[in-house]
This record gives sequence, C-alpha cells and structure tokens, in this order.
Amino acid sequence: QVQLTESGGGLVQAGGSVRLSCSASGRTFSRSTMAWFRQAPGKEREFVAARVRSAFSSGTPYYADSVKGRFTISGDNEKNTLYLQMNNLLPEDTAIYFCTAREGLSRATTPGQYDYWGQGTQVTVSS
Repeated sequence: QVQLTESGGGLVQAGGSVRLSCSASGRTFSRSTMAWFRQAPGKEREFVAARVRSAFSSGTPYYADSVKGRFTISGDNEKNTLYLQMNNLLPEDTAIYFCTAREGLSRATTPGQYDYWGQGTQVTVSS
C-alpha cells in the first residue's frame, strides 16, 4: 500500500501563490506516476498536473491547459515528496486538491487510472 498525505492548502487572494506538498510513504515503485487532481463543489474531479519518475530520472511534466504557465509540479525523490507550486491563482482554482499515484510510467489524466489517493487539501481563492 501507498499512503499519501497532502498539506499546504488554505485561503489566498486572487493573484497570490500557494505551494502544496504530498508526502508518500509505504510501498515504493521503481517507476511511478504521481499527479495532482482537484475537485470543486458540484463538479467532477479533474486532472491538474502529473510527473513520471524512475530510479534515475524524471520525465517531462504535463499539465491541464487551464493551469499551464501558472502551476508547476515537482518532486524530491529522496524525501518521497511531490509539490505543486500554484501562482497567479484565480477564484476558479478554488477546489480540494488531491495527490495521487500509480505504478509505472503513464500520461494518465483520468481519476480511474490512478490507484492511490490522499485525503485532499482545500485551496480557496478569494476575489
């Protein structure tokens, strides 16, 4: 099993920045894909960004069009931690943000393609 714990959410004004962290523990994979999804009230969970990782390198991250140029996904392999730096936040970025992971390298962008999920952290952007 893999345990994922998010942190770093909160209330921020439009135009501000927030960095989310996701700490992973438990089973480890030589190759994995980790991602951030978000879910706003009354809406489906949607893909935000993902990053693939192998023992020796990390692939090029990929992003949803709605966050390109504003959000950056990164990771610290030694700390088993995934980050999401969110800049120039908009009110429509308000959502619960979830960290997720799957074994293997994949350009997965739908929730059903991931096996492990954190509990989520709330990000609220005020106008």
